[in-house]
Amino acid sequence: MCFVKGEKNILGTELIPCSTDPMTGFYRDGLCKSYSNDPGEHTVCAKLTTKFLVFSKDLGNDLITPRQEFDFPGLKDGDNWCLCADRWLQALELNIAPNLLLEATHISFLNKISFNDIKKYSLEFKNMN
Repeated sequence: MCFVKGEKNILGTELIPCSTDPMTGFYRDGLCKSYSNDPGEHTVCAKLTTKFLVFSKDLGNDLITPRQEFDFPGLKDGDNWCLCADRWLQALELNIAPNLLLEATHISFLNKISFNDIKKYSLEFKNMN
């Protein structure tokens, strides 16, 4: 597993890549890092669901349709992707938030939500049961 020296995840350990296939992250480096020039805060690593993808498309952010001009393959159910923190929180309010990979979600997300409130969406904790 690849770790990013110096960057921490929600668990307080080294941040791991969210996805390299498809390549995600604000800079398409596979990482859900926090950048001062990223107004969307693409810090949340989620395992996408069809329900969430349709929700996002309905709000004007079509992540489903491939866009060759941007080298974007389009996303599908089961893909990991760095989501905008506020979009995930919107989906949470509607009870359609996708599960998270906490090891790949940047620690800055805890400025918006408590660990206890997201723990039940964690793929790590779900896999322990």
